[in-house]
Amino acid sequence: MAELLERGHGPVRTCIGCRKQGSRSELVRLVAQGCGSSTVLVDVRRRMAGRGAWLHPSEKCLALAIKRRAFGRALAGATETSAVESYLMSGAPLVEAPAATGKPSKPESGSEN
Repeated sequence: MAELLERGHGPVRTCIGCRKQGSRSELVRLVAQGCGSSTVLVDVRRRMAGRGAWLHPSEKCLALAIKRRAFGRALAGATETSAVESYLMSGAPLVEAPAATGKPSKPESGSEN
């Protein structure tokens, strides 16, 4: 129970590399490109259609996921991880970083009124 309170009440996901759990804000969402392609894409906004897999944004977890062949199992045969590797090597910030800059965010639904 203490661990639940420590992490908060948000959704918990499991990293496909290290197999440790973390909140959505700690992990990067990955999806298969679709249309029979084997390419894995980084879903920066966490809105892309399809089944998603989650990975800590670290080279260690990426290497573990590749070694374990976790991408192919989690994303139905998707194994081309060059987009994920370039994203992690570029040091791209997680999704929450733009919100910290003070920019107003748009509503997600039709509640603009």
